[in-house]
Amino acid sequence: MSSLYERLGGIGSITAVVENFRDRVAGDDRINQKFAKTDLARLRKMLIDQVCEATGGPCTYTGRSMKDAHAGMKVTSGEFDALVEDLVATLNHFKVGKPEQDEVLAVLGPLKGDIVEVDSSQVRTPLPPTYEPAPALMR
Repeated sequence: MSSLYERLGGIGSITAVVENFRDRVAGDDRINQKFAKTDLARLRKMLIDQVCEATGGPCTYTGRSMKDAHAGMKVTSGEFDALVEDLVATLNHFKVGKPEQDEVLAVLGPLKGDIVEVDSSQVRTPLPPTYEPAPALMR
């Protein structure tokens, strides 16, 4: 059986999905405040590497742990759920099959405990002013 990476269409497809997802999140006022300090070029690269590696592709994710990357952001359960909704909408946009969607979500679901800091269904919460994002990628 081929890897999830192969069934998703390889690096080109993963890149297209990540870019659509990034743009969808940026336009989602339920959660986009949490990305106010994020270097979007860095986010794009880290997400591509992370999804590529997690699905069995040849990439190596070199970013921070999800716990470290989201520490101090005060992400709510509601915001995490909104992000997952945006991901599912992106996967549907690219007509990714249900079995592959379920596999992608199974890989990402366990990260919820490392990302969510506030057990609340609230969305649209501001990024705390004390949050320090990762530095921008070196060009």
